[in-house]
Amino acid sequence: MNKIIIAIDGYSSTGKSTMAKQLAKALDYVYVDTGAMYRAITLFAIESGCIGPAGFKKQALLEALSGIELKFKYNPTLGFSEMFLNGRNVEKDIRTLEVSQYVSQVSVVPEVREKMVALQKVMGENKGLVMDGRDIGTVVFPQAELKIFMTASPDIRATRRYKELLDRGEEISFEEVLENVQARDYIDSHRKVSPLKQAEDAVVIDNSSMNQKEQFERALALAEHKIQKNKKGA
Repeated sequence: MNKIIIAIDGYSSTGKSTMAKQLAKALDYVYVDTGAMYRAITLFAIESGCIGPAGFKKQALLEALSGIELKFKYNPTLGFSEMFLNGRNVEKDIRTLEVSQYVSQVSVVPEVREKMVALQKVMGENKGLVMDGRDIGTVVFPQAELKIFMTASPDIRATRRYKELLDRGEEISFEEVLENVQARDYIDSHRKVSPLKQAEDAVVIDNSSMNQKEQFERALALAEHKIQKNKKGA
């Protein structure tokens, strides 16, 4: 078996998921969006009243954690797997700004990360996997054959995110989106458990001035090189 694990980490709104999906499709690999997993837990917390403007009832979420079921189900029409929370398709619900505002608070909870990382490690047992998130190359799969760290300026990332939200019909200002991007950067980089950081052996892709096609071609070339190297070493 010459398949590898590709770990894609980086800041929010750098296009990690888009590129990971493209890579998985091109290589016929499994794609796992770990951000969707944390967003689904956050959506559960919001809907169950565990988190909101009044604060974060962490203990209430922890008590419910064991009963939360997360599954990815492949949608052949879309060409990728969608997130299901307790049997319900929440792929669209987890992409709102409301979820974005709380996901960093939920994802820093050690028990939440422990559950997510355990699930993610199982998914990679057979390799042939592309996984994106914040700590894939440093915590989940430090042994991954290819690690990519994606970055771009906060303004450019906020602009991309703002356009996505407008296309979905959300009423939001650019300033609110930029503030959310900057706040998430700080929380993700300064959390005590599995902070966002670049793995020492990761290849950095700064896509501030790159389009999707350019970054995909760069990543695919890296992946094909690693796969060939893996074959020779087998």
